[in-house]
Formats: sequence, structure tokens, C-alpha cells
Amino acid sequence: MQHWLMKTEPDQFGIADLARVKVEPWSGVRNYMARANMRAMAVGDEVLFYHSSTQPPGVAGLARVARTNVID
Repeated sequence: MQHWLMKTEPDQFGIADLARVKVEPWSGVRNYMARANMRAMAVGDEVLFYHSSTQPPGVAGLARVARTNVID
């Protein structure tokens, strides 16, 4: 099992949104390195859910990879 850091803006999709919907695809990734890292993820890997535009910025919660190879 690996651990990953996934950055999000809480006003677009935050940890509260994830808690409400339970499973959500991570869409809109355009950065090549980020996409490569997402391809390396495996079901069950743990995710640190990071909010970058809060005061203070930091990890807002934990998540787990539920599905891989979802095309955006």
C-alpha cells in the first residue's frame, strides 16, 4: 500500500463534500506529473486530502483510492 497527497480547493470540492458523496472521481487533472502519479495509484491506497487555500493550509482529512483507470 502507498500513501498519496491530493490537493484540492475546499470551495470547489472539499473534505465535507467527499464525506457527503462518499466516492467521487478526481477529474480535471491536466498536470502531466499529477496524472502519472494517479496512474500509479492502486485500490486501497491511502490519500491525505489537502486543502491549499485555507488558513492555515494543510491536511483536512483522509481518503482511500476506491477505483483506478477512470478516464477524465
